[in-house]
Amino acid sequence: MPVYDDRKLFEMLLLEGAQAGLAWITILRKREGYRAAFYDFDPVRVAAMDDNDIERLLQDPAIVRNRLKIRSAIRNARVFLELQHQHGSFATWLWAQVDGRPVVNRWHSLAECPASTPLSDSISKQLKKAGMNFVGSTVIYAFLQATGVVNDHLVSCHRHPGWQD
Repeated sequence: MPVYDDRKLFEMLLLEGAQAGLAWITILRKREGYRAAFYDFDPVRVAAMDDNDIERLLQDPAIVRNRLKIRSAIRNARVFLELQHQHGSFATWLWAQVDGRPVVNRWHSLAECPASTPLSDSISKQLKKAGMNFVGSTVIYAFLQATGVVNDHLVSCHRHPGWQD
């Protein structure tokens, strides 16, 4: 479902980056740990984290204890805030990438659904240029799906807008 709330968008971006290279179930099981460790996904508080916070989080079994991913969450929060500042909100920036309307695909089977697209390639490139990391095209495509920017529900799913057409 489409997400326009910046805090929720930040949460999904942080979690998708943490998931890179891991099974999604790993992150789902640790979601509450991430919520506690990263101040309920408040990008302002995450952006203010320092080396002491990183060392503390590396000892926290409630999250994936990967120094690069923890540093990335902090770095990405800072870039997220800069994009908010430049565009009024991160949601405004993100949804402008699709002219404010979700991309609705018409997949009949999961095998048809790609891991990345030209849209995710473009957004990934823009985020990397802005300074984010752990935002490769596959990670960004999963983020776009999770936030409803891309609707990849199968046409047979009740969540697909053309369901029962």
